[in-house]
Amino acid sequence: MAVRIRMKMMGRKHRPYFRIVAIDSRQPRDGRTLEDLGTYDPMIKDKDNRCTLKPDRLKYWMSIGALPSEKVQALIARHLKKAEEAAAQPAAPPEPAQS
Repeated sequence: MAVRIRMKMMGRKHRPYFRIVAIDSRQPRDGRTLEDLGTYDPMIKDKDNRCTLKPDRLKYWMSIGALPSEKVQALIARHLKKAEEAAAQPAAPPEPAQS
């Protein structure tokens, strides 16, 4: 099976929203996916927050031969480092309430 990493269109008219997915290359654009790997929302004003990725799963699929599309490759190049840093930071433990 030839796996591709590409965008699946969601949203509605004049309000696009995309999921970045691992999918069999023979499936249609909005067909059945293997796994969701992130999201891309082009309508967000802040360009740094438009894309969210799951870096560990993305690297897994690429390691077993999945090829990203041109648009997804550009998003990965631009946003993967930020996503890795966000995933590496442990969640801050809640501070105990003082009475």
